[in-house]
Order: sequence, then structure tokens, then C-alpha cells
Amino acid sequence: MVRVKKKNLDGASLITPDTVAKEIFARRTENFDEQFAVAKAEIALILELAQQQFDNGVSAREIIHRTAGALHGLREKLHSSVWAELIPLVQNHSVSDYFLEDPFTRWSFEKPRGYSGDAQLLDFIYGHDSVADLVKNATPLGAALYDYTRDASSSVAVRERRDLLTRFVDEAAARHGETEILTIASGHLREADASVALKEGRIKRWVALDQDPLSVGSVARDFNGSRIEAIDGSVRDIVLRTQELGTFDLVYAAGLYDYLNDRVAIKLTRRCMEMLKPGGMFLFANFSEDIVVDGYMETFMNWALLLRSKADMWRIVNASADPSSIEAEVFFGENHNIVYATMRKKG
Repeated sequence: MVRVKKKNLDGASLITPDTVAKEIFARRTENFDEQFAVAKAEIALILELAQQQFDNGVSAREIIHRTAGALHGLREKLHSSVWAELIPLVQNHSVSDYFLEDPFTRWSFEKPRGYSGDAQLLDFIYGHDSVADLVKNATPLGAALYDYTRDASSSVAVRERRDLLTRFVDEAAARHGETEILTIASGHLREADASVALKEGRIKRWVALDQDPLSVGSVARDFNGSRIEAIDGSVRDIVLRTQELGTFDLVYAAGLYDYLNDRVAIKLTRRCMEMLKPGGMFLFANFSEDIVVDGYMETFMNWALLLRSKADMWRIVNASADPSSIEAEVFFGENHNIVYATMRKKG
């Protein structure tokens, strides 16, 4: 079953690099001009070396590994206002044409669906059949670059996140019996593919909510006849209660908080806790500050994220519920690129 509302896909309704940039890049400092002049020279050296290496036939893996590392190092030492001004310089440099031969990088940069982090982008990370033709048609250089980007630490963490979500779904079904689940910003819901509980019919209801009609349609098609219900909806719909979705044993939002400021994240978390049954759990995840390909993502991929630490996650948890009413945990994934928070309602 699928329910879709009509709406425009634009910057006001979906996540764009500009909306995220407003949250992560600070205002210029007094010595901005001096810092920018030095940083501009440093970025020029990084890009020119990459250009020379491409022109001289150095292996794609060596080039992208060195470049991503150099961008991360430079990003770490600069004030965010300076880094923000370097991003368009990188994107407009001729070396970007080489990196954009990677179908994953190109999809992220061009944003065919109009926003960052769409479900098709994640399918490049998963190596899903839906992107097979795009990968197959890549140039030899693009294919070599993709071999690197799909196995970068951030991509490994995303695949681990998918598998962890599958595990939480199956554990919820084992704990609650015929369980009810809500996935917020579900994308293509790839974690459902491996769910044993779904296959065995131990899930009573699984609501997959997303604001992209293409993702909603994909879930409705792929899981037609199952207990999964694809619904068109957004963070705003949840916070403002414009849809009556019911209550759930498990609610999770795994790829959404990377784009939400604390104020919105807390509002959403509070609402999700209200939608939990006694004993139910809410899980949210965020890319962490330990990520080392952030510079490459923000420049060549045009993919900006709000990175959070464990302390940042705890701040959202503690502001969203009375500590005495929940059992909470914050933990890292295996390679520390993603940090998770779980909140179980006592009862």
C-alpha cells in the first residue's frame, strides 16, 4: 500500500547543501582574509598535485586516497568560514572532472533527485542492482575511483548501519511478538531485504515514511504484498502531527539527523518518544566527527553533513526525555564513522 501527497521537490521541502551549510559553517572571523589567502594557496597545491598525477597516469586509488586525506587535514585545521569559501574553488577546478567520472561522486554532486543523501546515492554504497548500469557504463578511471569510494570508511559504516537496522528490527520482533515499526526517512528500506522477522510474518505493521515520492514508490513496488506500508511524509509532518501514524514498538531514523540542527532534532526525538509503546525503542544515528573523508564529501561530492560526537548525541537524548523514564545508550559503530543513540521507554 502507498499513500502519496502532492508537493514540490524544492529547497524549502528537501535537504540541500545550502540548508546544511547554514548550520555547519560559522561567520567570518576578523582575520579571515589572512587565513583565506594561506588556505587558498594550500588548496591550490593539493589540487595541482592531483591534476599532475592524473595526467601522469598514477593509479586512481593512490590519487584519491592522498587527495581525500589532504582535504581532511586542511579542513581540520581551518576555521569553518575559511573552509566554506574553499569548497567552490575545489568544485570549479579542472581536476574535479576526473573525480566526477566516479558514478557515485557524480550522482552526489549533481543530485538528480534535488537533495543530498538520496536513496539512490546509498544504493551506490550498497552496490545494489539499481545502480548496476551506471557503474557498468563508467569509464575505466571512474570504475577505479568507485572501487575506492564505495569501500571508503564512511561507506563501510553505512553498510554496517543497514545491517544493524536489520538486527534491531528482528530483535524488536523477537521481544514484542507481532511488532509495529516506523522508519523515518526510509529511502529504499534496504534493511528490510534481509529481515528474517519480515520473511516469517512476525511483523504486524512496518511504516516506511519518506518525503521523496520516488523512494515511496520504490518501497511500495519492492514490498508489495508484505506488511510494509509506504507513506509520503516529512519531519514537519511528524512534529506537527499532520498524520496519525499510531504507536510503535520500534521507531528509527538512521540517515536523517545528519541534516537536522539540534533544535529540530530534539523536537523530532520528543515526538518519536511519544509514538512509542511502553517498552518500545527509538534509535537515531549520525555521522561522527571521526569521519576522515569529510573534506572530499563536502567538495567533490557536494555532500555536507552535520557531524556529531557522543556528547552531541547525549545532549539530544537528555533534552528529549526525562532520564528517569528511559533507558538510553550512545555507542559507535565498528569504525567510529557513525554514532548511534537508543532510547527505550520504560513501562
